Parts: sequence; C-alpha cells; structure tokens
Amino acid sequence: MGKKGRVFVRGLTSETYGLGEFRRQQLAVKRVRDDSVVVDDAKVAHSGDSEKSRTWWRVGPGDEEFLTQTIQVHFVELPPQSSNHGHGHQNEAAFYILQGRGYEIHDDQRYDWTKDDLVFVHTDSVHRHFNPYDETATALVVKAKSTWMFMGLLQQGRSGPVEREVEFGPREDWSRIWTPGVLDRKKVIGVGDTTWEDTPLGRVRVMSSPERTDARIFSIDAFELDIPAGSRSGKYWKMADEVFYVLDGGGYALQWEVEAEIAEKYYARIAKEPTRHEITKGDTLYVPQNHVCQLFAYDGTPLRVLSAQNRVFKHLGYDTVHFMEDAPEYEAAQNA
Repeated sequence: MGKKGRVFVRGLTSETYGLGEFRRQQLAVKRVRDDSVVVDDAKVAHSGDSEKSRTWWRVGPGDEEFLTQTIQVHFVELPPQSSNHGHGHQNEAAFYILQGRGYEIHDDQRYDWTKDDLVFVHTDSVHRHFNPYDETATALVVKAKSTWMFMGLLQQGRSGPVEREVEFGPREDWSRIWTPGVLDRKKVIGVGDTTWEDTPLGRVRVMSSPERTDARIFSIDAFELDIPAGSRSGKYWKMADEVFYVLDGGGYALQWEVEAEIAEKYYARIAKEPTRHEITKGDTLYVPQNHVCQLFAYDGTPLRVLSAQNRVFKHLGYDTVHFMEDAPEYEAAQNA
C-alpha cells in the first residue's frame, strides 16, 4: 500500500462495479497466523505502551497480506510490577486475559481481572492497564476499530489540554449521549458470570452477545468453544467473518466458500470442496465473510478456541447462523 504511517481504515477501489477480483485476492491469503506473524510492532502511531509494556498486532487493516479490518487482533504484555501509559479512544475493545492478573483504570474507576476473563474498554474511555503482581500478564485484544474510524469517530489520544481551548466552553458530561443504563453494565465478564451450554455448534461459553445485556460492549461478540478430542463442531454458515484464537489443543478447520449467483434474486452456491487449515495452540484462524465452517479436534486432545466477531453484521440483517450439521454431542442429546 506504500503506507508511511499506521493504517486505521483501508480503502477499497475498483475500475469496475463488480468486486470479485478483490474477494478472490482476499480469499487467497493464508488464514492461519502463528507467533511468527507480527504485522505491526506498535512503533508508529500508537500511544499506549510504556517502557516495559509491549503491544504487537496479528490482524489489522494495514496488513500485507490483507485478511480483514472487520476484526482487529493484537496482544498486550505487562511484565511483573508494570503498567502501560494508557490513552483514550472512542472505539470499544475487548481483552481476553490469556495469563496473569491485574486491573484496569477506566475513567478513574478500577476493574480487576484474571485469567480467562473478558474485559471491556467502553466507548469514549480513558483507560490504562496495571500488573502489580509477580507474574507476567498477557491479553488478547479484539476490536472493531475500523468501524468507528469509517464513521468518523476518531477523537483519540493521550490526556492533555484541549487545543484552541479559548474557542470552547466549560466541560460537559460526555455520558449524556451514551445509551441509557450503560453505567450499570459489567466491564469484566468472568467465568462465574457465564455457563457452558450444549448448542448445535458444540459446548459454548458466551461472554458477549446481543442477548447479554449485562455486558458493556456493543461491537464485539465473543464466546469459547470446547470440542472433545476426536470430535467436531457443528457445520455452520453465516455472513459475518470471524477470528478464532486457539486457547488449547489443536486440529483443523474446513471452510467452504459461498458464491453469489445473482439472477432474479440472490442464490447461494456452496463450494463442493472445502479448504483445510491446520491449527494449534496460539494460532489465529480467520473465517472470511459468507463461508461455511467446521472445526475438528483431531490431534488427540480437546480443542478450545475463542471466537470473536463484529456485531455490526447482526444490525445489517445477518443475525442468523444456519447449521448444516449439528455437533455430535448435541445431536446425540437431542435424540436421546
């Protein structure tokens, strides 16, 4: 892209109305990324890191090769007895705690977290991460930042005086324009706030969804999926793209491309043969928009993954997941 700085929103241009070639190029990109992939080391146009804390990107809008800007994925690491500088931005973010414990200061309020928690940075939040303990803390961060940027919600930075201050009046309470009741919602969803459920997809622990109105997050949906060794998830089709992070175990995913046949109306044509993607602990797996997917725990151990999606798809009318096959354990329970 010939970029000189950080890419916040990636452009899409074409000399023709059809965008099939862009989609073909995107689908040709490798969809599994491991620890060897650092697409952004946070050295340009980032304000959060301190001398000790570290941030690095796995998926983002400036990537070459490009996967998506619907969901961005990066890591934050806090060594023992450390913190980052902190900053403020309008976009939300969700932090899944991979190891360690610590706490946040959001808008001058403290929120403690520990391993397997999902922590939310709310809209228009001044936030900072702290690790006062003797173990390194690491978080996986997922966010839909480009959605905010595309809509012009880009007032962000470090704490400091207002530029051209004499041109503006006194402080007003910013929360006057927030959704009513958000201050009463949870900022940390712990294991005790969730339950494991048997679903057509498999055994799932939902941490963030439109139905979880107790969680203060509006852009990211997240759940854990636990697949027994030798088993598989349901085979499902949806419009939203998705990023899986492998928390434990390994196996593979099958993904079937869905082509649009545009006749008197839209028809879906599902590929006869899937692509196969091997995954292991620490990998991210990308599922593109409008695909059928199925996960398999076939390395002799259970497969546990974290799923993250951009909720905006549901607001655009794509709020249904169609199951072509149910998970074996769910199907057995239904037929018992």
